[in-house]
Amino acid sequence: MKKENLKKILSKQNLKTVLYILTGVAAGFIITYFFLPKSGTQSKENGKAVYSCSMDPQIRQDHPGICPICGMELTPVDKDGNPTGEMNADAVALSDEAMALANIETLVVWKEDAEKEISLFGSVKTDQRNEQTQTSYVSGRVEKVFVNAVGDKINKGQAFAKIYSPELYSAQMELLQANKIENEYQRNLLLKAAKEKLLLWNIEEKQINEILASQKANPYIILTANTSGTVIEKNISQGDYVQQGSPLLKIADLSRVWIVFSAYEKDMPFIRIGQQISFSSDALAGKQFFGKISYIEETLDSETRTFGIRVEMNNANRIFKPDMYVKGTLIAELKEYKDKVVLPKSAVLWTGKRSVVYIKDKESEKNVFTMRRVELGADLGTSYIVESGLEEGEEVVTNGAFTIDASAQLEGKASMLSEED
Repeated sequence: MKKENLKKILSKQNLKTVLYILTGVAAGFIITYFFLPKSGTQSKENGKAVYSCSMDPQIRQDHPGICPICGMELTPVDKDGNPTGEMNADAVALSDEAMALANIETLVVWKEDAEKEISLFGSVKTDQRNEQTQTSYVSGRVEKVFVNAVGDKINKGQAFAKIYSPELYSAQMELLQANKIENEYQRNLLLKAAKEKLLLWNIEEKQINEILASQKANPYIILTANTSGTVIEKNISQGDYVQQGSPLLKIADLSRVWIVFSAYEKDMPFIRIGQQISFSSDALAGKQFFGKISYIEETLDSETRTFGIRVEMNNANRIFKPDMYVKGTLIAELKEYKDKVVLPKSAVLWTGKRSVVYIKDKESEKNVFTMRRVELGADLGTSYIVESGLEEGEEVVTNGAFTIDASAQLEGKASMLSEED
């Protein structure tokens, strides 16, 4: 089969599962070969009981004692070389040495009030309610710019550009001509129209009166900011020709900012307004921040399958910068899953649609493990809700389950591969 075809058959998830199984099989083979008793050791030799070493199964004698090779205590074995005593036919027994070699870890599970940990990612955004765009009231050429760059501070009423506008000059000339008309009615009518035109261009009444008093038209207009804040966008340079209404600057008040997170579609049922999110940023190493959800977007991004969550933060000290990357965590209390058995994800082996775990036998003095199928409920991030198959107080393998399963496979016992989907 060509490599291209093979890649189509095996998904990334399948490859990962195969690697886990191969690793477990290899470890299981080592444990089975070196630490589990070999078949062929008889329960009696010359009518006497046989004692053997799980580390060195070639050592056999008819009485209890210590292995002369490794120093372990000899234990009685049956005709197949397995430790004597009642044990489930599909159970897997491991010595203490094998447990240590495979790094087998177990956990006693209990009922608890479930919580789901949700990881979030996002960035700092300006509060859109505190943004204002500065536009040109007239068409013309930019003669001078008084704002140097993005990030400059600017106050309300501060000049930010000087515009040369023939259109403005023409309107002022109309005002002066109207003021010369002898007929009072016509003069007042035309003056009113000329003034209204200039007022729409943000020429103040005071400036209009100065033009009438001086009898001189001025083709220049000074544009001033109508709010205070920080320049976050600059679309104007000296020599540019701008149209009436062209956006020139965007000014934002950064004393308050939004922290906008993206959450995956599958987490939507667990996220509500008012929940607290803890978050941090690489730019502010070592600092942890907390905020409450104030808004949840009602639509999903069709490509990423995510939706936005907004947290509003005070930024009087200006530590949060627009577009700064942040990572957040939300702990959601699942009231509908109170008093449920919770199982760590590391304990679960997946066999197609089924999930299995290995349970340690509480009655046995040895390390005896049995595979069991479980039905899982809600995904809690690092753990699952157990719907059935596991009881409170049972001891579950949380690390090394693949190795135990590989040992079961080598011994021909029930394993994850023998489970039917």
